[in-house]
Amino acid sequence: MALCSVTPINKGWTFKQVDDESSKFLPVAQFPTNVHLDLMYHNIIPDPFVGKNENLVQWVGERDWVYKTSFSSSEPAKGGKSVIAFDGLDTYATVVLNGKEILKTEDMFIPERVDVSDLLKHGSENELEITFHSTWMVGRKLVEKYSEHNWGCWNGDVSRLAVRKAQYHYGWDWGPMLMTCGPWRPINLETYSSRVSDLYFTTTLDKPLKSAKVVANAEVEGEATEVKFELSLNGTTVASESAQAQKGSATVTFNVEAPELWYPHTYGKQPLYELSATISSGETKLDTIRKKLGFRKAELVQRKLEDQPGTSFHFEVNDIPIFCGGSDWIPADNFIPRISSQKYRDWVKLVQDGNQVMIRVWGGGIFEEAAFYDACDEMGILVWQDFMFGCGNYPTNEDFLALVKREATENVKILRHHPSIVIWAGNNEDYQYQESEKLDYDPENKDAESWLKSTFPARYIYEKILPDVTRALCPDTFYHPGSPFGGKDTRDPTVGDIHQWNVWHGTQEKYQNFDKIGGRFVSEFGMEGFPSIKTIDAYLPEGKKDADRYPQSSTVDFHNKADGHERRIALYLVENMQYKFDPFEQFIYSTQLMQAECLASAYRLWKREWKGPGREYCAGALVWQINDCWPVTSWAIVDFYLRPKAAYYTVKRELAPITIGLKRTVTSTPANKYTRVDIKTVHKIEMWASNLSLEKRTMGVQLKAWDLVTGKETYSKSLHDGFVLEPNRSVEITEFEVPVAEQNAEQEQRTVVAAYLTENGKQVARYINWPEPLKYTHLQKPKDLKVKLSASGDALELTAEVPVKGVAVEAADDGVVFSDNCVDVVPGETVYIAVKGLKSGEEDKLDVRYLN
Repeated sequence: MALCSVTPINKGWTFKQVDDESSKFLPVAQFPTNVHLDLMYHNIIPDPFVGKNENLVQWVGERDWVYKTSFSSSEPAKGGKSVIAFDGLDTYATVVLNGKEILKTEDMFIPERVDVSDLLKHGSENELEITFHSTWMVGRKLVEKYSEHNWGCWNGDVSRLAVRKAQYHYGWDWGPMLMTCGPWRPINLETYSSRVSDLYFTTTLDKPLKSAKVVANAEVEGEATEVKFELSLNGTTVASESAQAQKGSATVTFNVEAPELWYPHTYGKQPLYELSATISSGETKLDTIRKKLGFRKAELVQRKLEDQPGTSFHFEVNDIPIFCGGSDWIPADNFIPRISSQKYRDWVKLVQDGNQVMIRVWGGGIFEEAAFYDACDEMGILVWQDFMFGCGNYPTNEDFLALVKREATENVKILRHHPSIVIWAGNNEDYQYQESEKLDYDPENKDAESWLKSTFPARYIYEKILPDVTRALCPDTFYHPGSPFGGKDTRDPTVGDIHQWNVWHGTQEKYQNFDKIGGRFVSEFGMEGFPSIKTIDAYLPEGKKDADRYPQSSTVDFHNKADGHERRIALYLVENMQYKFDPFEQFIYSTQLMQAECLASAYRLWKREWKGPGREYCAGALVWQINDCWPVTSWAIVDFYLRPKAAYYTVKRELAPITIGLKRTVTSTPANKYTRVDIKTVHKIEMWASNLSLEKRTMGVQLKAWDLVTGKETYSKSLHDGFVLEPNRSVEITEFEVPVAEQNAEQEQRTVVAAYLTENGKQVARYINWPEPLKYTHLQKPKDLKVKLSASGDALELTAEVPVKGVAVEAADDGVVFSDNCVDVVPGETVYIAVKGLKSGEEDKLDVRYLN
């Protein structure tokens, strides 16, 4: 029997437009690829990310395109076969090999395999041709064909619901409409007589987590029957055993004593074992498949709470309850094939460095590339994985349901071994769309077949097909019907998860009041902020010299796809701070500070509700969103070019293991029920601390205050020398009146208050509380704000003689990287920011901004 060989078919590809006689075959830009990348490579279309070029390339998505190449092949050994494996074709494709049609596709998420043994020409070139039909046109026709369906969606054209293509390609409220097509994932020629077609496993840890059982399964294609399984760690064999395949399947069980456990990065290490399955013929190894494995016990706990209605919605890993601070993830580019493995790692590293522990792969994008999940496994980031449905009422005709089931099956098989994936969710906001449009939904009706006859038939997908698939293929991973989902409806804060958009969207609440609109798990919330001026200069056609280089220009507005963004940004700016449009850089800073203050408020206030066993009133907050798919003003906290906005750093601080929080309250009490004059107003501050570590910590608690006009320290007191922070929870410390010299003299509005936690004489947490709204404060322009590079060259030292809000340090060179930013500076203190990429005396390369 012959060895299994895999030969990439990645050379010599050319492409052309089908219905244009003048179009000639041209070389592709890269492989895998898509049509926009290839057209840009030949200057046939401009870069859609620059200016308003998106409008100029819409014709591309309404044309058919053909790709072709030739390749040689060797005749397989007797009894062997040759298969072409297509990992991903986007989306409606007809594949022809040597003049014969071998495949038609209609789902960009499904890998395909075709036996071509009888079609290959050995000793001469084989011609492979793939015609990609316009998904836009196909989708529009499908909407007409199934006109009885109640079509409707948010974002994009309703025809997106009819096709199994990345939904964000139709445009979203943060991204352009770019209807791609092409061979977007690898294509390989496989030759073999036998192969291991799949390797999967279940792991079970005993109650004390001291031993583990691995049940490993290998699927074998061909005549080979003996399968050797091996489990190793760091190159050392832990266990091995051989088994005979019965009806193409072999199974072994390993018992591992004292396994090294996989943890989220905030709680431990991420040891990854390797499980392999090898088939042989005599002494010759024919094929081996390998998968990484992490021993961990992961559960989603929903149980009754003490003192509050509803149930918890919290994750436990290895019996450790986890407060899941993190982000939502969208595809990192409209043109997926050009995202390198290193770029995926860079993104996930930003998540890890930002003290985030969970990332949610949103349902309008793609089942991500292996490099993304591998990075999450290696860096200890928990993954919430949506299935690819979002913001609409999907059809349920017979062909569509069959396609959905196959898509789910194939992708769960691909992803189920990743220890980072701890939950599958059926969709993004489809239940919210159902509620908005008042489509049929009776939670008491458990007759699945009847759902198909309702005005919300897609319930059958989320509550029948997808749970059946996950139950069969990865029974140990929790399945959640949608996000959000739970309770009496999707807005119920006491059960399941919610998307809290009443800041920005909805009722447009003040972001200082996030504690009043929380939930058991907030899987979306957000605030927009402009990207770096460097990012804006990159998309303006003339860069720094462009006439549209100002906040309200048509090009800058074009690079913000959110409905009503002008009014919403203006609302939250004007409510909270003084700002100006010129210079542009200062306006950008203001929007980023606003976003930073908003999101920090949410994390700070919701993490306060993580109060320990039985009191997990809020167990997670995932900001919408970590990233962008193009250069744009959006809710992202890191822009398209991986440039962190101010909010990235404020969120990072709020998700640190030990934090302290302050919140001001104002209470007015009339002397009697008749008066409108004799009213006592009390300004108080609530103080609490959060300890996400697993150890009891004893802290000193200090409180200071300054007059923000004079810079004079007006109060300083040690509140506790040994305040105990119980592990893995938040605890209330005290409540006190704002420390002022004279009551009812409006001194509170000029008093800045700082709280500190110290341990063994070292500061471990700090928070500066300002009078709000900031626009009413008489912020002083500092005369002695210093930003100095330390003698060691690895830190900036910031000092000032008056309180300064939101000091942001910027560098033109992206090689200068800061560990923190947008910090508050108060007199008598030095704030340290670790920095890389600066040399002694290069402080003049920095720009410094602050609120004034």
